[in-house]
Amino acid sequence: MSMVSLPGLRSLLDTMSQQRSLPPLAVQAALKAALLKGYERYRRSQIRNDEDFPEDYFENFAVKLDLKAEGFRVIATKTVVETVEDSDREIPLDLAIKKGAKVKVGDRVIVDVTPNQGDFGRLAALQTKTVLTQKLQEQQCKYIQETFADRKGTVLVGKVLKSDARGVILGVSGGAGHPLVEAELPKYEKLPNDDYQEGTELKVYLKKVFDRPSSKPMLRVSRATSYLVSGLLSDRVPEIRQARVEIKGVARDSIPTKPDIVPRTKIAVHALDPDVDPVAACIGKLGEHLNAIAQEIPGEKIEVIPWSEDPATYIANALSPAQIEGAIALDLENQSAEVIVSPDQLTVALGPEDQNLQLASRLTEWKIILKTLPET
Repeated sequence: MSMVSLPGLRSLLDTMSQQRSLPPLAVQAALKAALLKGYERYRRSQIRNDEDFPEDYFENFAVKLDLKAEGFRVIATKTVVETVEDSDREIPLDLAIKKGAKVKVGDRVIVDVTPNQGDFGRLAALQTKTVLTQKLQEQQCKYIQETFADRKGTVLVGKVLKSDARGVILGVSGGAGHPLVEAELPKYEKLPNDDYQEGTELKVYLKKVFDRPSSKPMLRVSRATSYLVSGLLSDRVPEIRQARVEIKGVARDSIPTKPDIVPRTKIAVHALDPDVDPVAACIGKLGEHLNAIAQEIPGEKIEVIPWSEDPATYIANALSPAQIEGAIALDLENQSAEVIVSPDQLTVALGPEDQNLQLASRLTEWKIILKTLPET
């Protein structure tokens, strides 16, 4: 069997795998597709004009890499016939038998159709260079889609590869033994207290998996979204993973309007198991769960509150740490609530720059209006 030599094939595959963040098999698939295009071009130049070849003409052809010998062969699957009408798809019975195959008419056999190294080798090499980039992009898109499409909406571990004024590029793992895939963390998804030095590891929320390659990474992640906190809590709390506790709502102020205001998140939880205290389960023994999350998003205050199907109770809980002992009047038509608070609790209910009030409104999805009664 003939073979076209490709010196340095192993090194080439390793380099492309690292540069493109692709598994070796995906790089091999891209290279084989590019080499097959080179063979197609050679056949067109040697035998027929381009327009004479249907689009699917070369479907029965394939490229086989030989990593040990550092080369490749072109093979074709052909049908054994008595009389050949299409030499690209058929092989005469007598020739198939001469090649050592125990076959009969109608069988399909694999035949080595590799041309001589000369003109074909030079033309194939030229075509390979022009097609390989496109095929690598296609393989990269396919790999990322297959690996990360089902992980959209989950928390991943990313390693900072580079950072500039526009944002951060992280490397996220597709699994054990797989290379890191680049993910974009835009400037507006960053947290001000994070360390973005090269090599730093950060937990990120996968927001978007693009369906086509471009100049930017196909993955977009966030550190600022409220879903990061709920994802971290879900990963951390066994009762949530066991569906004994559910997260009913999350409201987050990850980038406050002023630097002296502490970032804050409110999470409402509900027990599906009557024997479980949902707030205690999420906080953990001695606060272990919240402490662990605090290490992932330093400087942020996480507050877990009990959800209630009664809007007035839910609103009162959401305004924590304020103590709501006054009346709550609900306007169902306008989804608004008038909450009476004592004068000494008004500042607490509002929070700095009204942060606590705004988070409570977003969490409960009610417009909350605070009022105080005159002191007697």
